[in-house]
Amino acid sequence: MSRIAFHTLGCKVNQYDTQAMLELFRDRGYTIVPFQEEADIYLINTCTVTGTGDKKSLQLARHLQQVHPGADLILCGCLAQRQGAELADTGARLILGTQHRARVVDFYEQAVRENTCLVRVDGLEKGLTFEPLSVSFQEERTRATLKIQEGCDGRCAYCVIPSVRGPVRSRAMQEILEETQKLVQAGYHEMVLTGIHLSSYGKDLETGERLIDVIEQLAGIRGVHRIRLGSLEPTIATQAFAGRLAAVPAVCPQFHLALQSGSDTVLQRMRRRYNLDMYREGVRNLRSVYPDAAITTDILTGFPGETEEEFEQTRRFIHEIGFSRIHVFPFSPRAGTPAAAMPGQLSRQEKARRARLLIRDGEEEARAYRMRWAGKVACVLLEQEKDGQLTGYTPEYLPVRVRCLTPRKSGDEIMVCLQPGEDEWMLGTEQTAYEKEL
Repeated sequence: MSRIAFHTLGCKVNQYDTQAMLELFRDRGYTIVPFQEEADIYLINTCTVTGTGDKKSLQLARHLQQVHPGADLILCGCLAQRQGAELADTGARLILGTQHRARVVDFYEQAVRENTCLVRVDGLEKGLTFEPLSVSFQEERTRATLKIQEGCDGRCAYCVIPSVRGPVRSRAMQEILEETQKLVQAGYHEMVLTGIHLSSYGKDLETGERLIDVIEQLAGIRGVHRIRLGSLEPTIATQAFAGRLAAVPAVCPQFHLALQSGSDTVLQRMRRRYNLDMYREGVRNLRSVYPDAAITTDILTGFPGETEEEFEQTRRFIHEIGFSRIHVFPFSPRAGTPAAAMPGQLSRQEKARRARLLIRDGEEEARAYRMRWAGKVACVLLEQEKDGQLTGYTPEYLPVRVRCLTPRKSGDEIMVCLQPGEDEWMLGTEQTAYEKEL
């Protein structure tokens, strides 16, 4: 049977979708091989959230066309949804958008039988339901990504995601619980809940269930030791939400709250649905129940018309909040979005300058957050061996190199005393006196 290799660009939702398609091919008898190896078929799950995502997707497709001219290429995902038949010049055998991924094997085999480039990119009108994809294992040894939501109803001025992912669709609770049971049986102890707009989970369901209900239900499954949340809107972090989270010991106190800008005027032009006071309130609510919570975020710098003062407001806000980590992206105009036609477009050089400064600010805050953990004892879920040491993560997602006092393996949870290392890694020494508390 044919050999197939997979590569994912972009977010954790894409990673989940790739894994689901991988399992569909495997179940039909195809042999899965690493992407670096020789294969008969290469599948790329593409990204289009930024111009960089477009560029990487296309470069990789054309590289495969040159290096493996006899292999079939399948292009899936957001760029495929956005450009459709325009990608035929990559030599792809199948171009599949962000629907019908559960039928990817059927479509590929149809394209082979008909000896054609098959394009399956349909519209994303309202009324769609959550696509029945599922996974039973993942490359991560201890952490499993669980997709529970698809689509976004937002209309941010810079974003193409609603046009390539469609409206909000939520996965049924029973399906979530059943897949979690399978993942626990496969040895995964940490569930990472993800979606295109995770905070919107349940708004399309008649049951009235929301994200907090999913969290509480998952925590009741034996073997789920940790529940980690994907990107959230700051407005979801109400006092009531934070209080219910605090009652679930499995919840990891690491929260990725979308920001994009630390300037209210820029947020207005971006058409975000919150302001800085609302953001502060969300952080305050979470820290009221998780004083040592890690707050991470994304910053989009160089938005059209962003003045030097607005940029400096963002820098001050980063230090005010004290993020444990930030991801910085220079603004990338996406055709068809309002921001692409806005006046005051900044030069590439200026956006790069601002990104460098924000990255430096983020590194300062990350170091300060790590220093707060000096001498503290934390639980570490061990994942793999690196340079002769076992490595893992605390619930706050601090990466730790651990000196173990007893034989340990991936999947073990141990208590360690933390000290900052020379880089972003913490150093940990096992504390056997805490064994009985786990």
